[in-house]
Amino acid sequence: MLHVLVFGAVFFPGLFLLTRRVLASIFKQWNNADLVLVSERCVSTVHALLATSSGFIVVTTCKNVMTDRHWLATAFVWFAMPYMAYDIYAMYLSHWYRFQVKGHEEYKEHSFRTVNMFLRRECLLVLHHIVLLTILLPITLFFRNELGDFFIGCLFTAELSTPFVSLGKILIQLGLQDSILHKVNGVIVLFTFFLCRILLFPYMYWVYGQHYGIPVYRVPFHLPLSCTLGNICVLAPQVYWFYMLCRKGIRLYQRERKMRETASN
Repeated sequence: MLHVLVFGAVFFPGLFLLTRRVLASIFKQWNNADLVLVSERCVSTVHALLATSSGFIVVTTCKNVMTDRHWLATAFVWFAMPYMAYDIYAMYLSHWYRFQVKGHEEYKEHSFRTVNMFLRRECLLVLHHIVLLTILLPITLFFRNELGDFFIGCLFTAELSTPFVSLGKILIQLGLQDSILHKVNGVIVLFTFFLCRILLFPYMYWVYGQHYGIPVYRVPFHLPLSCTLGNICVLAPQVYWFYMLCRKGIRLYQRERKMRETASN
């Protein structure tokens, strides 16, 4: 699988550079912060679409949720590992250009201070990437004894909400934050995020319980403690991010309602 790892290490940064160059030729008025932000979101969307498609294939193929195998369950993990490392750098680059454009003195050049400020600002998201890269992905590849491809496929489908999150940021960049498309996309973001990043975990526990003929509330005691703790570590930030998305949605709704009331008066 080394060739798959190398391909991923070339594909995602290469796609980022290509997207940035194409956008620069189309949107000549955009600055570096705009170009990097949208390029990063485009690459995230491509990764999410590939992950979700792979997950759907694995889930629908594996009838026995514990023993059935599909080559994508392993191959896509190798392919996606470089993406996690690339995405941390791309997020930092987006952060750096955004504050440079705003005129912050510290951002005239890259330094330990700018890296530290990025890590403090995006601590949870960076930690999430690092945990996936250093703990969960190696466990998926080497320590599950070739069992549970079905559940690996389920985890891939958690990326379903990412294209809609990225689309929302791109629409804002294009000045379409008040459009109907942006509002509809916001509803889709909440629905897909809740479905594939939160409800996904109770669903996997329910499927596991059905396989072994035990009620869902007993599944955590049937699984190794490390598995349950790992699921909690992955689920916890998803719940927090969903809460933040709901808060943002409520603020936007209240702002629009006030604007309508003002206009009617």
